[in-house]
Amino acid sequence: MEIKDLEFHHLCADSIGLDQMRQVNELYAVAFAEEEMYRHHRPSDEYLLKQLKKDHVIVCTVVTEGKVIAALTAYVFDKLERETTEVYVYDLAVDESYRRKKAATRLLRFLFQEAEKFNVSAIFIQADKEDKPAIALYETMGIKEDVFHFDIYTKP
Repeated sequence: MEIKDLEFHHLCADSIGLDQMRQVNELYAVAFAEEEMYRHHRPSDEYLLKQLKKDHVIVCTVVTEGKVIAALTAYVFDKLERETTEVYVYDLAVDESYRRKKAATRLLRFLFQEAEKFNVSAIFIQADKEDKPAIALYETMGIKEDVFHFDIYTKP
Protein backbone atom coordinates (compact mmCIF):
# COMPACT_ATOMS: atom_id res chain seq x y z
CA MET A 1 0.00 0.00 0.00
CA GLU A 2 1.37 3.42 -0.99
CA ILE A 3 1.59 6.27 1.48
CA LYS A 4 -0.38 9.37 0.54
CA ASP A 5 0.26 13.06 1.29
CA LEU A 6 4.01 12.90 0.78
CA GLU A 7 6.30 15.81 0.03
CA PHE A 8 9.52 15.28 -1.91
CA HIS A 9 12.45 17.64 -1.39
CA HIS A 10 15.89 18.20 -2.90
CA LEU A 11 17.49 19.87 0.10
CA CYS A 12 18.88 23.39 -0.18
CA ALA A 13 21.16 25.38 2.10
CA ASP A 14 18.38 27.01 4.12
CA SER A 15 16.73 26.45 7.50
CA ILE A 16 14.34 23.82 6.11
CA GLY A 17 17.21 21.97 4.45
CA LEU A 18 19.26 22.13 7.64
CA ASP A 19 16.40 20.82 9.79
CA GLN A 20 15.70 18.00 7.35
CA MET A 21 19.42 17.15 7.08
CA ARG A 22 19.51 16.71 10.85
CA GLN A 23 16.49 14.38 10.55
CA VAL A 24 18.21 12.51 7.70
CA ASN A 25 21.25 11.79 9.86
CA GLU A 26 18.96 10.53 12.63
CA LEU A 27 17.13 8.30 10.14
CA TYR A 28 20.44 6.92 8.88
CA ALA A 29 21.66 6.27 12.45
CA VAL A 30 18.63 4.08 13.14
CA ALA A 31 18.23 2.46 9.71
CA PHE A 32 21.90 1.51 9.40
CA ALA A 33 22.39 0.78 13.14
CA GLU A 34 25.31 3.22 13.07
CA GLU A 35 24.99 5.25 16.28
CA GLU A 36 28.68 6.09 16.41
CA MET A 37 28.80 7.26 12.79
CA TYR A 38 25.75 9.51 12.80
CA ARG A 39 25.24 10.62 16.40
CA HIS A 40 28.75 11.20 17.72
CA HIS A 41 30.79 14.11 16.38
CA ARG A 42 27.76 15.61 14.66
CA PRO A 43 28.67 18.20 12.04
CA SER A 44 28.05 21.88 12.71
CA ASP A 45 25.24 23.80 11.05
CA GLU A 46 27.86 25.69 9.04
CA TYR A 47 29.36 22.48 7.72
CA LEU A 48 26.00 21.00 6.70
CA LEU A 49 24.91 24.22 5.00
CA LYS A 50 28.22 24.33 3.11
CA GLN A 51 27.64 20.75 1.86
CA LEU A 52 24.04 21.46 0.85
CA LYS A 53 25.24 24.41 -1.27
CA LYS A 54 27.39 22.15 -3.43
CA ASP A 55 25.97 21.27 -6.83
CA HIS A 56 27.48 17.79 -6.73
CA VAL A 57 25.81 16.84 -3.42
CA ILE A 58 22.19 15.72 -3.68
CA VAL A 59 20.11 15.00 -0.60
CA CYS A 60 16.50 14.08 -1.30
CA THR A 61 13.84 13.49 1.33
CA VAL A 62 10.32 12.17 1.64
CA VAL A 63 8.35 14.03 4.29
CA THR A 64 4.95 13.46 5.82
CA GLU A 65 3.52 15.63 8.62
CA GLY A 66 6.86 17.42 8.98
CA LYS A 67 8.81 14.19 9.54
CA VAL A 68 11.48 12.82 7.18
CA ILE A 69 10.46 9.22 6.56
CA ALA A 70 12.89 8.41 3.75
CA ALA A 71 16.07 9.95 2.42
CA LEU A 72 18.95 9.46 0.08
CA THR A 73 22.34 11.06 -0.31
CA ALA A 74 23.92 11.02 -3.74
CA TYR A 75 26.95 12.52 -5.43
CA VAL A 76 27.27 13.81 -9.00
CA PHE A 77 30.47 13.01 -10.91
CA ASP A 78 31.58 14.79 -14.05
CA LYS A 79 32.82 12.34 -16.66
CA LEU A 80 35.90 13.00 -18.78
CA GLU A 81 35.28 10.57 -21.64
CA ARG A 82 31.92 12.17 -22.54
CA GLU A 83 30.10 15.41 -21.79
CA THR A 84 27.87 13.86 -19.20
CA THR A 85 27.63 13.13 -15.49
CA GLU A 86 26.90 10.09 -13.39
CA VAL A 87 25.30 9.87 -9.95
CA TYR A 88 26.28 7.56 -7.14
CA VAL A 89 23.63 6.98 -4.45
CA TYR A 90 25.68 6.58 -1.30
CA ASP A 91 22.91 6.19 1.28
CA LEU A 92 19.20 5.43 1.05
CA ALA A 93 16.99 4.68 4.04
CA VAL A 94 13.31 4.44 4.89
CA ASP A 95 11.87 4.70 8.40
CA GLU A 96 10.95 1.17 9.49
CA SER A 97 7.25 1.99 9.93
CA TYR A 98 7.04 3.19 6.29
CA ARG A 99 8.83 0.31 4.59
CA ARG A 100 7.09 -1.78 1.94
CA LYS A 101 4.85 1.17 1.04
CA LYS A 102 6.70 2.40 -2.09
CA ALA A 103 8.55 5.25 -0.32
CA ALA A 104 11.96 4.14 -1.65
CA THR A 105 10.60 3.61 -5.16
CA ARG A 106 9.02 7.04 -5.24
CA LEU A 107 12.14 8.63 -3.73
CA LEU A 108 14.34 7.10 -6.44
CA ARG A 109 11.94 8.29 -9.14
CA PHE A 110 12.19 11.78 -7.64
CA LEU A 111 15.99 11.49 -7.83
CA PHE A 112 15.72 10.50 -11.50
CA GLN A 113 13.78 13.72 -12.17
CA GLU A 114 16.32 15.80 -10.25
CA ALA A 115 19.18 14.08 -12.09
CA GLU A 116 17.89 15.38 -15.42
CA LYS A 117 19.15 18.83 -14.36
CA PHE A 118 22.70 17.45 -14.34
CA ASN A 119 22.68 15.72 -17.77
CA VAL A 120 23.04 12.37 -15.99
CA SER A 121 23.66 9.31 -18.14
CA ALA A 122 23.74 6.71 -15.34
CA ILE A 123 22.86 6.33 -11.67
CA PHE A 124 24.70 3.80 -9.53
CA ILE A 125 23.51 2.33 -6.25
CA GLN A 126 24.79 -0.53 -4.16
CA ALA A 127 23.14 -2.90 -1.72
CA ASP A 128 24.48 -5.31 0.85
CA LYS A 129 24.07 -8.94 -0.22
CA GLU A 130 21.82 -9.54 2.80
CA ASP A 131 19.47 -6.66 1.96
CA LYS A 132 16.98 -8.63 -0.14
CA PRO A 133 14.27 -5.91 -0.28
CA ALA A 134 16.76 -3.31 -1.59
CA ILE A 135 18.13 -5.75 -4.16
CA ALA A 136 14.62 -6.64 -5.33
CA LEU A 137 13.78 -2.94 -5.77
CA TYR A 138 17.00 -2.04 -7.58
CA GLU A 139 16.62 -5.03 -9.93
CA THR A 140 13.34 -3.52 -11.16
CA MET A 141 15.20 -0.34 -12.12
CA GLY A 142 18.53 -1.42 -13.51
CA ILE A 143 21.13 -4.04 -14.26
CA LYS A 144 22.83 -5.85 -11.41
CA GLU A 145 26.62 -6.16 -11.60
CA ASP A 146 28.72 -8.44 -9.43
CA VAL A 147 31.56 -6.23 -8.19
CA PHE A 148 33.77 -5.85 -5.16
CA HIS A 149 33.67 -2.83 -2.85
CA PHE A 150 36.79 -1.91 -0.92
CA ASP A 151 37.01 0.40 2.10
CA ILE A 152 40.41 2.07 2.15
CA TYR A 153 40.67 4.30 5.20
CA THR A 154 43.13 7.17 5.26
CA LYS A 155 42.68 8.08 8.94
CA PRO A 156 42.30 5.86 12.01
